[in-house]
Amino acid sequence: MYVKLNGEMVYLWRAVDHEGEILESFVTRTRDKAAALGFMKKALKRHGSRQVIATDGLRSYGAAMDELGCRDRQEIGRWANNRVENSHLPFRRRERAMLRFRQMKTLQKFASVHANIHNHFSLERHLVDRQTYKHRRSAALAEWQTLAS
Repeated sequence: MYVKLNGEMVYLWRAVDHEGEILESFVTRTRDKAAALGFMKKALKRHGSRQVIATDGLRSYGAAMDELGCRDRQEIGRWANNRVENSHLPFRRRERAMLRFRQMKTLQKFASVHANIHNHFSLERHLVDRQTYKHRRSAALAEWQTLAS
C-alpha cells in the first residue's frame, strides 16, 4: 500500500489473516527484496509460519520467500489477496481525517496502533443480529476502558 509522506510515496507493508484482522504493519521507503525480506521475517517470527501466504504479483515477495525457504506456500491469484486490499479502507478513512502524515516514525506508530484498535472494535456487524452486536460492542468498550485506565 502506498502512503504519501511529505509529498513522497512510502510503502506500508501489512500482514492480514484469513478473517481480515491486521497482524503486522511495516513502513519502508523502498519496495524491493530487502524490504520484503525484513517484513516477512518480522511477521513470521511474531505470528509463526502459515500454510498459505497470499500475496500480489510483486516479484520482491517471491525473492524474499525463496530466501526464507517458503516459496511453495506462496499463493498468487487474481482474488487471492482481497482481504488485504479491503483492509486498506479504514486506514485510508482515518488518514484523510488526519490530513496525512509528516514523519515516518509517526506513520509507523499510527499504523500499528490503528490496526490494534480497529481489530478490537471490528465486530462484523453484517454477520450477527442487533442484540449480539450490541453485547459484543459493550464488551469491547468495557475491555478498552479497563485497558485505558
